[in-house]
Amino acid sequence: MASIYLIRHGQASFGAENYDELSPLGRLQATLTGEYLARTGVVFDAAYSGSLERQKDTASLALASQTGSVSATVDARLDEVRNDEHLEYLLPKVVETRPEIKAIVDQGLDSSKRFQKVIEAVFNYWVSPECDEPNIQSWAEYSEGVHGVLRDIITNEGSGKTIGVFTSGGTIATLTAAVLKLPGSATYQFYEPVFNCSVTQIFYRADQVSLSYFNDCSFLREQSASRGEKLVTYR
Repeated sequence: MASIYLIRHGQASFGAENYDELSPLGRLQATLTGEYLARTGVVFDAAYSGSLERQKDTASLALASQTGSVSATVDARLDEVRNDEHLEYLLPKVVETRPEIKAIVDQGLDSSKRFQKVIEAVFNYWVSPECDEPNIQSWAEYSEGVHGVLRDIITNEGSGKTIGVFTSGGTIATLTAAVLKLPGSATYQFYEPVFNCSVTQIFYRADQVSLSYFNDCSFLREQSASRGEKLVTYR
């Protein structure tokens, strides 16, 4: 049975002028993830990543530990949910009916915890039938693209392959919900808990796709203990 490893990018630069670059910790996470995969016998026949710098850099650092030469094919359908777009166009609508979200916004979004609560609110509004904002990528367009790239990878690579996919939390959540045949409204539960550089494995054969495990970062926890560093992060 063929395997696809969905790997979230390493820690990006939250709060910095350019979020879309790995922090020093994110680069270390990506390197350690690659070493872990190689050490446990995961040899990729092919690899893919989104077009975001944090995704491409994570792929490059992780793939450096592969025994052969593997480069990641870039596909923008693996990019992250456009959270900036949601904050600009959807958040004003959410705060009109959610006073508790307005109160959080009024405190400022410089806190990771407050930011995540706002992302949850706008994400769940985005996937709902009530969202008809014409100025953003719709949930239907986004999710169809994510489902489509999975189908294309499976078709292009064929049976018996081991494939690495370097992407982001929203994409991993969307794919996980799709594999489990859950609706868009169930997607966020898989989005919030995704750790940086966590690994989610799915199996496929013919037209059957199944989830093996989700959001594993036990190798980073082990490294945290042995190195005396905090290596497990959400953001």
